[in-house]
Parts: sequence; structure tokens; C-alpha cells
Amino acid sequence: MMNKIKTLVVAFLLISFASFAQSNDQAPKFGYTNVEYILLQMPESKQIESELKTHSAQLENSLKQKYAEYESKLQAYEKGAATMDKVVREDKEKELMNLNNSIQEFQRNAQASLQQKEKALVDPVIARIDKAIKEVAKESGYTYVISNQALLAGPEDGDISPLVLKKLGVDPAKAQQTPEPAAAKPAAAPATSKSTKKKN
Repeated sequence: MMNKIKTLVVAFLLISFASFAQSNDQAPKFGYTNVEYILLQMPESKQIESELKTHSAQLENSLKQKYAEYESKLQAYEKGAATMDKVVREDKEKELMNLNNSIQEFQRNAQASLQQKEKALVDPVIARIDKAIKEVAKESGYTYVISNQALLAGPEDGDISPLVLKKLGVDPAKAQQTPEPAAAKPAAAPATSKSTKKKN
């Protein structure tokens, strides 16, 4: 799941804030944070991952059923093709081709469905994080907040993640230090090793 979230949070690589409270002779104040890290600390993160796993499992089960049907019909075709009437054989070949096309289309649609589901679940949380970052930046006088993924070096007191977590109602003391959740995998079918061949 979190690999895809990187795409969803790309807009947060650089978040700038105009600080009207600071006078022109004051140096800008920089802070940094990590949107993915904050997202992982929120209670919604586990719910999102759970819902994506459930959705992915449903798609995968449907795909397995389609693939099992294809394999069964392919084996039946291969056993009887030599003795089949030409019309029957061509009809079976057409049916197998249609099933194969259906499997490929389902795989594409399943991937799109999983991405849409993820976006629908993650976007509202990202919007809350965005709001919290901007509020923390304004309250603490930060002119700019950048992603720590783009940061090569910086002072520890520039990290506003604990402040953002507090703003979101999450206890920073209970935050995971190096969260690495398992990614929700999209439904995929096993590779088809057999192909339908016309026999003349």
C-alpha cells in the first residue's frame, strides 16, 4: 500500500507558506516533515491497509475462479481436439480466446479498481495532514516546510512531525520509528504457460 502512497503525496515534497507575521528583515524559518510517516502513525492507516487487503483478496479470488475455468476448458479442449468436428473445435477455440481476453481485461480493471479504492481512502487523510502541517507552520512561524525525503541535513528542532502528530491527535511518543508496512498487492493471475493452438 505505502509504495503507491508515495505517488499520492508527491505534492507534499515542497510545501511553502507565506509568513505575513515576519518582517522583511527576518530570515526565513525552515521546517521539515514526512507525510508518509505521519500517515502511518494515524489510526486510519491500519483501517486503510485492512480495507485494501480485503478488496485485493476479493479481486484475486474472482481472478482465480476465471483462471480455473480457463484451465479446465483448455485441458478438455486439448484432450478432445483431435477427434472434434471442425465446427466444434473452432467454437471451443473461440471460447478459450474469449476467456483469455476476459482474464486480461479483468486484471487491468482490478488494478484500476484497487488504485481508485486506495485513492478514495487515502485522499481524505492526506487532506487532514495537509491542513495540520499548514496550521503548525503558521502557529510556529515556519516560512517553509519541506519533505525530509528531500533533506540532506538539518537540525533536529526543524522536524515538525511531532507537532503535526499532536495537531492530528496522535501521541508522538507512541509513534513508530521506522514503519515499514506490508504493501497491498494487486490481484494477479499466474502466468499462463499453455496457449490455444488451432489444429487443422
